[in-house]
Amino acid sequence: MIRTFQGIKPTIPQSCFIEETAVVIGDVVMGEECSAWFHAVIRGDVNYIRIGNRTNVQDLCMLHVTHDTHPLIIGDDVTIGHHVVLHGCTIQNRVLVGMGAIIMDGAVIGEDSVVGAGALVTEGTIVPPKSLILGSPAKVKRPVTEQELAWIRESAQNYIRYSRQYLSGPDKPRPGFWV
Repeated sequence: MIRTFQGIKPTIPQSCFIEETAVVIGDVVMGEECSAWFHAVIRGDVNYIRIGNRTNVQDLCMLHVTHDTHPLIIGDDVTIGHHVVLHGCTIQNRVLVGMGAIIMDGAVIGEDSVVGAGALVTEGTIVPPKSLILGSPAKVKRPVTEQELAWIRESAQNYIRYSRQYLSGPDKPRPGFWV
């Protein structure tokens, strides 16, 4: 569902796939070839959300903001794994956020990084580019490898392909609807 909030309608290019159980609300601008999967919530109600090109928001994710202080900014080619919570943070380009991770207000994840599954990135944490971060609270464990960098790019491309499969063929979903 794509929902207007206080007169502000999400901006979603035709090249995006928004699964019909996903909810995109208010001041949200998505780039080209993005996707929001089953039961994801992207809630730009009390501040804005900006999502770069080719970014995928997987099943059961919650993306939200903090009133007046922390918008949510996500770069290009980002994979946001299943059941992730992103709250008022910045995720730079080419980041993979593992399943179940939580990233809090004011945190910044540097480009070309991997946030491990289940990690808790606490408020205001700044992660340098090309970092692997793990744990609760999350800590930088080491630089990402070339293989991991390739994995980040491959994940973003896979979700573009999955989106195209869902958008074509006889069982394609109905387009998102406006409330």
